[in-house]
Amino acid sequence: MPYEYDLIIVGAGPAGIFTALELLRKSAGPKAPRILLIEKGKPVERRHCPKDKTGRCVNCKPTCAITTGFSGAGAFSDGKLSLSREVGGELPELIGEDFAQDLIDYTDKIYLEFGADPHVEGVYEGPEIKDIRKRAIQAGLQLVDCPIRHLGTEKAQQLYLNIQNHLAEKGVEMWFETECENILLDGDVCRGVVARPTGAKTGEDERRVTAKQVVIATGRRGAEWLEKICAEHHIAHRPGTVDIGVRVECRNEIMETINSVLYEGKLIGYPNPWKNKVRTFCQNPGGFVAQENYDNDLAVVNGHSYKDIKSQNTNLAILVSHNFTEPFNQPIAYAQKIGELTNMLGAGHILVQRYGDILNGKRTWPQELARANVRPTLKDAIAGDITAAMPYRAMVNIIEFIKMVDQVVPGFAAPETLLYSPELKFYSNKVRMDQNLETNIRNLHCLGDSSGWTRGLMMASVMGVLMGRKLIENHGF
Repeated sequence: MPYEYDLIIVGAGPAGIFTALELLRKSAGPKAPRILLIEKGKPVERRHCPKDKTGRCVNCKPTCAITTGFSGAGAFSDGKLSLSREVGGELPELIGEDFAQDLIDYTDKIYLEFGADPHVEGVYEGPEIKDIRKRAIQAGLQLVDCPIRHLGTEKAQQLYLNIQNHLAEKGVEMWFETECENILLDGDVCRGVVARPTGAKTGEDERRVTAKQVVIATGRRGAEWLEKICAEHHIAHRPGTVDIGVRVECRNEIMETINSVLYEGKLIGYPNPWKNKVRTFCQNPGGFVAQENYDNDLAVVNGHSYKDIKSQNTNLAILVSHNFTEPFNQPIAYAQKIGELTNMLGAGHILVQRYGDILNGKRTWPQELARANVRPTLKDAIAGDITAAMPYRAMVNIIEFIKMVDQVVPGFAAPETLLYSPELKFYSNKVRMDQNLETNIRNLHCLGDSSGWTRGLMMASVMGVLMGRKLIENHGF
């Protein structure tokens, strides 16, 4: 039986969701476009992590509920919307900074319509801000001003359920637990996709689906797959930035000023000796360190922040940006290898080590964590030695950056500060597109974190809004 649609969206993360939302809002056609949303995971109401009951990761198959399903990683993330064009990737370079900010403001209003908290963090302007900025300058760091709308891990799930129900009511067809095996090409024109049930073998129960336009928005979870598709079908792309790092956890008392004034202090530095860009990312006051699982049983660390449930700790990521030149063309595989080596040392678990032990050249032992002031919020993390797997250059960058941050946040470089590994961001394949989000393959568009152009919920959502408008302007929807 043939399947024919006006638009196929592969991936139900923020980029794909907001493409459908904006298209339905602004379409001027005599009838609503036929939209098919293909998602590898489950609908948001069926996304449950067994760890809530078991206390440990059980490595769910065929997909991890934390990373896969309607709303992508957004449903179980810390749920923060960055409201500044300075945060969230390189999309402003493609479309212009002022336009990007206008789209952020517009998209933020949509989030509010579906239940986002109207309160905005990080807009306080008092003497404390000036003091933090002064100390950052003295330390050689840039403090990025960024208002934050915090959804909360548990509240985000309800918000995205509201969006899911809205799309269903508007006639969007959604195939859950279905993955895109490949795209269908006729020369340099995309005609559709090949889909099959998630977990089925290649070619098994496959469905060939055609459409006028195809949007791929598979998120960080699908970045490796998109990289392979680009290589197979000669979709113009280039290796992007590789982000490798750790998640740092310390007591709330250490981060008290930053947490209360900024909520999320975004700091950027270029430590000696290599001057690579190093940044903080995804700060979670009173949050919890979490584990995410990717293909091939790769376990990576992340952070969650709830509205109503708080811990005694604050966690944040420190990421080192690596940019490679020819002939290197496998940035995602490079990051995966680091993750695999770290997982090997932890027998499939996340590794955690005290900062003081790193400086002293020793591993951390479980009994040392048990009597420390900073107790790990990721209970099944394995005490060990992250330096045995982390590349030398990345590790030195992280150590030097922590020293710089300590000048802004005294106590950040305390011996008991915890470092979890690996923290990896899989959005390093950058698809070549123009301002209309057109690739070199006609009728094919690539959005969100998997495209290499965005990082995070808001900018991925913004790219979806823009895609919806471009489909109307340029393709007659």
